[in-house]
Amino acid sequence: MKPDVSAARGFPAFPRQRAGARFATSWWGRAWIKAMEDTSLDHGLLRKGRAYAKTGQVGPITVSPGRLAAVSETGYDAEYHTVVRVEQLGDADWERFLDQVAAKAGHIAALLDGDMPHDLVRAAADAGVPLLPTVGDLEPECSCPDWGHPCKHAAALCYQASWLLDDDPFVLLLLRGRGRPELVEALQGRSLPTSPAAAAGAAGAAGARQGTPAAEAFSLGVPPLPEPPAVDVAFTPLELDPAPGVEVAALRVLAASASARARELLVSGRSAALSEYQDRVRLAADHDLDLGLEAAVRAWRYGGATGLDVLESAWTPPRQELARSRALLEAGWEGERPPAPEAWRNRWTMGETQLRYGRDGRWYPFERRDGRWWPAGPPERDPSVLLA
Repeated sequence: MKPDVSAARGFPAFPRQRAGARFATSWWGRAWIKAMEDTSLDHGLLRKGRAYAKTGQVGPITVSPGRLAAVSETGYDAEYHTVVRVEQLGDADWERFLDQVAAKAGHIAALLDGDMPHDLVRAAADAGVPLLPTVGDLEPECSCPDWGHPCKHAAALCYQASWLLDDDPFVLLLLRGRGRPELVEALQGRSLPTSPAAAAGAAGAAGARQGTPAAEAFSLGVPPLPEPPAVDVAFTPLELDPAPGVEVAALRVLAASASARARELLVSGRSAALSEYQDRVRLAADHDLDLGLEAAVRAWRYGGATGLDVLESAWTPPRQELARSRALLEAGWEGERPPAPEAWRNRWTMGETQLRYGRDGRWYPFERRDGRWWPAGPPERDPSVLLA
């Protein structure tokens, strides 16, 4: 689809911000920044981009369908033209999105009030309409000589765009292809769902009618669930009397373990499925059991199941992830260039220290002890932090 120039919106340049100013206070603004940062391979360029954004080195911003543009000023009489492209939604996508907005009366009110409801974004995604960008969805272009993707000017533009998104979620919808007037007009032609109270009144007036047609009931939507109760309970150790064939101490440990996992499920809504061996290590770690699994217990305490996997198996991460980690190591290293690690699959060895890359995107530190590598601390996403 070609950009609709008539739908473009212009925003004045942001002035220099006060110290401690934050980017993206809204959840959809944070999702926008995450999509940009997760694509970056150079932490140093992101840091410079944040500084450019806060010091007002980005000019007026133009938002149009599929396109975010601005002219960046470097302070050295040089200007760079920066564009960030976003894929537009097709006509069929917009029809499905409008169906989701119209399915609940509160959606359009929330949008007009400057809010992007979570359930609307989820419903749109379930209907095959991606509103929020993810890794690789933002395509930056800039006339500067930086090799980074994004460069510091494109990063600064994206950081400032998060402020625009905070103030008006219709900016995101415009980037996806349609502006506020067009969307409001399209929604006016659709019938919003009847509230439960109005539906009940209509049913009473009809008198003899029994039940509600399925289409009408479906259009009412699902009412929001109440907030879960506060989790302020604690496990009370079992008072058990000895009995033939019953290991009372072991039973107490199992009961405490089951209680802890039940609480985890209640709080987070999930509880990882563990193998028999993983569960044995977990029990030893949680209850200080001496099962001859010292290294495994240390790995579990630092990183759970992922930490245990890092201890016991090697794997080959995508090259892009390793390249990003190398850039973080160089950007965060103080003084001379960091030492070149001896690399093998997901393991970087530097003398008596070894870093292992986990499947959760974090680096786990190990130290050599008696000819073996032992877990040495909690993981970090930035390897330079572990080598400082």
